[in-house]
Amino acid sequence: MLDHLIVTVADFDVSRKFYLEALRPLRYEVVLEMGRAVGFGTNGKPEFFIREGEPLKPPIHLAFRSPDRPTVDAFYDAALGSGGKDNGPPGLRTGYHPNYYGAFVIDPDGHNIEAVCHEEC
Repeated sequence: MLDHLIVTVADFDVSRKFYLEALRPLRYEVVLEMGRAVGFGTNGKPEFFIREGEPLKPPIHLAFRSPDRPTVDAFYDAALGSGGKDNGPPGLRTGYHPNYYGAFVIDPDGHNIEAVCHEEC
């Protein structure tokens, strides 16, 4: 449905490191660099960009799809290890639907970043 998304960040270097590490378990990698902007994606296609500038206010919520629950767990650990703050550890959120397994972290600019798996395990 969406082709790509761009989020403006206050400290490009800090956010680049955060997203590079946090999204690695989801198989995202740097696909495109343009000065103080970087596009992350899979299979050579950038889908998520950050660029330096005035961060969005209020913060937003972004959810990245995960293929399975262990990858959600790995995202959470990697995000915390790269400077993210806990906003909800990995687990079922059955209020959304019976198989909703997600983890939430706050990025360096205060955005709520999630990895979610919808598959039954």
